[in-house]
Amino acid sequence: MSEHSFRRTVVAMLLIATIVPSGVATARPCWRPPTSARIVDPFRAPPCSWCAGNRGLEYGTRSGQVIRAVSTGRVTFAGRVAGTAYVVVRHGDGRRVTYGHLMTASFDRGDLVARGQVVGRAAGRFHLGVRVGDRYVDPAPLIGRWERRARLVPVDGTRPNPAPPARLRCRR
Repeated sequence: MSEHSFRRTVVAMLLIATIVPSGVATARPCWRPPTSARIVDPFRAPPCSWCAGNRGLEYGTRSGQVIRAVSTGRVTFAGRVAGTAYVVVRHGDGRRVTYGHLMTASFDRGDLVARGQVVGRAAGRFHLGVRVGDRYVDPAPLIGRWERRARLVPVDGTRPNPAPPARLRCRR
């Protein structure tokens, strides 16, 4: 390969690398569920900024049930709204996650929250909201489900191998 051809190939590869988005940058996050409770009221986008809708997910949590961070981020708000505690965490990708209807909150503004860390305890039904800029988005596609792989157990009475760990699977 001549030096000219080599340069042209390198320039073409660099150009392609800057134009084509990488899978890492465009991939949706796969967040851990904030609770083991079921979703009882799904996201319903309002038709206008001030219209009725559900700007997040409502979970059927019991009062006092632990709520965990879906991902790592920094607390931008922690306080009471209409008598219950709320925590808002900004993540590295710019998304802001609201943990609402909490009885207690474990963080203050400016604190760093790690994925899976206890954010607070639910005050009955728990609300999880996500904003990108000023727009509310459906959190459901971002949240993974814990799946356990099936395993075979010996029929000859020998001790089975330990079960493989559960893994987080996201909708794509």
